[in-house]
Amino acid sequence: MARKKRILTATMADGWVKTIGPTTAPFTHFWRIVAVLENGRTEVFWGHVASLKEATGKKAATAEAARQRGWKSYAFEVVPLEEGQGH
Repeated sequence: MARKKRILTATMADGWVKTIGPTTAPFTHFWRIVAVLENGRTEVFWGHVASLKEATGKKAATAEAARQRGWKSYAFEVVPLEEGQGH
């Protein structure tokens, strides 16, 4: 039997909303990195994963990426995905 397709929504602390789907993937969490570059510009990286452990594991990799790329600063956030109708 095929899995039910779901619409998943992540709402970040600053109110930014990301809708994913319809998908049958077992995603549970959304992560986002907001990096401030040396020239003052901002880049955003994001993704969705199947566990909180997998999402928080990206935090260590982010610290290494910041050193390698010379980011002035960055914010790393993880939120649970909620199943719903989307926005």
